[in-house]
Amino acid sequence: MTVLPLAAAAHRHGLRLVLLVVVVVVVVVAIVEYRRSHRPTPDDGPLSPSGAGADPVDAADPGIPPVAAAAAAPGAAVAVTPRHRAGVPPIRADGLTKRYGEQLAVDRLTFDVAAGQVTGFLGPNGAGKSTTMRMIMGLDRSDGGSVTVHGRRYHDLSWPLHEVGALLEASALHPGRSASAHLWMLARTHGIPRRRVDEVLHLVGLAAVARRRVGGFSMGMRQRLGIAAALLGDPGILLFDEPVNGLDTDGIRWVRGLVRSLADEGRTVFVSSHLMSEMALMADHVVVIGKGRLLADQSTDEFTGRFSHRSVRVRSPHLETLVPVLEAAGASTVTEPDGSLTVEGLSADDVGELAWRNQVLLHELAPRSATLEEAFIESTEGELEFRGER
Repeated sequence: MTVLPLAAAAHRHGLRLVLLVVVVVVVVVAIVEYRRSHRPTPDDGPLSPSGAGADPVDAADPGIPPVAAAAAAPGAAVAVTPRHRAGVPPIRADGLTKRYGEQLAVDRLTFDVAAGQVTGFLGPNGAGKSTTMRMIMGLDRSDGGSVTVHGRRYHDLSWPLHEVGALLEASALHPGRSASAHLWMLARTHGIPRRRVDEVLHLVGLAAVARRRVGGFSMGMRQRLGIAAALLGDPGILLFDEPVNGLDTDGIRWVRGLVRSLADEGRTVFVSSHLMSEMALMADHVVVIGKGRLLADQSTDEFTGRFSHRSVRVRSPHLETLVPVLEAAGASTVTEPDGSLTVEGLSADDVGELAWRNQVLLHELAPRSATLEEAFIESTEGELEFRGER
């Protein structure tokens, strides 16, 4: 008497199982079709290779987003035709605000980052630089305002690795994975071929240690691996937060050359660093913030000229004659420990003419431009969160 009810129950269970399988299949097919329909195209997607060096297999296979081949020499950049949208800056922050409890980390920050140049992102410790970069990458949610890449939020990008590459935290690596495995894991999420992993490892100088676990890497090696990950998708926008930390002199020089070459190709490069000497050599434009507020957004030359005084360095065996003449003409003078004279208030031409008129022999007459470090210190003097005794 119990056979029929059991059979009926088994039949119903079988139907439910079949129905569940059908639903799962439908969902999977829908996801696959959605991703296929949203694959990048030359007009709306990852960057396409420019000219020679592009792999014909990648270009012919619509299932693999195109990538450009890396140059053979370590430190050489990858050729690319950057994607631009008319009237839309690659990076735009508009009234960006972020709070952590009672602390206002970013205060209504507004700026654009242009393509084809290196934009230095400067500010004292605690100014909000890393927080701003994290909001650009969608890692932190803003409490006000907006930040977009190519006019869209990072989370709305279909293939983000092909749009934006970033090095924000070099230690954010699984210590048990090899360098190659780490990059291959990222590559598989975007249909990037395996050879691209080998290319970027060679590009950053880690090809010889590709199979080593990153847990044994030095800080400098981790930085190089982070840069490789940023370049993996051949993106047109690159964000580097303190990229030279832990690198030796040769490594710093390599990063400087790489950053400059990426911008020269037309990419958008946004770099933060506390090394003003390096930023002076790399940056075409600077965005300076203090306590989360915008202090300056202008070319590097304009910034240094705005915040620092210019002077003239003079060396002469007859300074006792020259100094009264210069001061009578309205200049201020300071005798330096090495015996030279720093003159402010007169141009080098003025100093030279006064010396000639008074028959004073000059061994050196050199105009001295303000340094980026001097301009930065002067512009952020009132914005320091941490200040030691001087």
